[in-house]
Amino acid sequence: MSHAATSTTEVTSTGIPTGRVAIWWFLASEIAIFGGLIACYVLYRVHHPAWNEEAHHTATAIGAVNTVVLLTSSLSAVLAEAASHRGDYRRASSLLGFTVLGGLAFLGIKAFEYSREIAHGFVPARSLFWSFYYLMTGLHALHVVAGMIALGAVSVAVRRGEHPARVEYVAIYWHFVDVVWIFLFPLLYLAS
Repeated sequence: MSHAATSTTEVTSTGIPTGRVAIWWFLASEIAIFGGLIACYVLYRVHHPAWNEEAHHTATAIGAVNTVVLLTSSLSAVLAEAASHRGDYRRASSLLGFTVLGGLAFLGIKAFEYSREIAHGFVPARSLFWSFYYLMTGLHALHVVAGMIALGAVSVAVRRGEHPARVEYVAIYWHFVDVVWIFLFPLLYLAS
C-alpha cells in the first residue's frame, strides 16, 4: 500500500471529510439546475395537454432498458466503494471500470434512441415537448460523460493505491446521475 493510501483525509471542523462536503455542495448546484428545468417542464406540461400525444412517441422500452443499465452501474459503484473501504483497491478499480462500461452502454442506447427519433421526425423544432426532451436528456447525457471521466480517473488512481476516499465521491456523483434519470424517465416516457 502506498503512502498516499495510508494518509489521513482532510476533514472540516465538523469532522466530515472536505471532499464529501465539496461533492455535496457541487451536487446542490446541480440539483438547482435540474430542479429548475424539471419544474419548468412540469408547468408547461400541465398547460399543454397536447404533449401527451407527443410523449406517446418516446421509446418507453428503450428508456426502461437504459434505467436498468444505470441502476446496475450504480450497484457496481456501491460495490467499488465497499471494496475501497476494505482496502481492496484493485477490485474497487475494476468495479469503477464496470461502472464506466455501464455509462458507455447508456450513451450507446441513448444514441440509438436519438437516431430513431430523429429519423421519425421527432426533433426539437417539432414541438416544445421535444425541445424539453432533448434538452433534459442531453444535459443528463453530458453528466453521464462527466461522471465516466471522473470514474476513469479515480479508477486509475485507486488501482495505484492513491486517493481511495475519492471512490466514495465519484460514487455519490454517479448516484446523483441515476436519481436524475429516475425523475426524467417517468416525466418524459411514462406520463403520456
